[in-house]
Amino acid sequence: MKHYYFFLVFLLFNSCQYFEKQVPSEKELLQKELKAINWKEVDEYPSFVDCDNLDNKSQRELCFFEYLTELIQQKLSSDTLSILYPELDTIEVKVTIFPNAKMKFEPQFPRDSVAYDTIKIDSILHARLVDFPKVNPAIKRGIPVKTQFILPVILKVE
Repeated sequence: MKHYYFFLVFLLFNSCQYFEKQVPSEKELLQKELKAINWKEVDEYPSFVDCDNLDNKSQRELCFFEYLTELIQQKLSSDTLSILYPELDTIEVKVTIFPNAKMKFEPQFPRDSVAYDTIKIDSILHARLVDFPKVNPAIKRGIPVKTQFILPVILKVE
């Protein structure tokens, strides 16, 4: 009987290995998680302090874009851009917001932009588009990330 207990204990300890499940490697788990993430969307859009008090995500996004468009239009409305190029009524501006809350503006010109002095327009935009209020960068999974978008800005003649 003693041998049977010894045999049962031996069998019990050896049989545990048959019930073990294979644990996926760290790289497999990482690849699976990276594929599950939607890299084209952020969890929270960039925002200004004035828009942070809104509860709805889509309202904060809309508030940010309207506020930014309005600020850019105000800064460009008192400039000679509309006088130099009266046929230019809208400029598309590529806005980049970095994780450290810095903003960069680049004008986007149509392919047939030979009629415009792109270097002059670019220098005017860089000179005028400064001193913006503090912007909170976009958030993806709790981490500030770089975002880019193209914003159409209507030039107003006053």
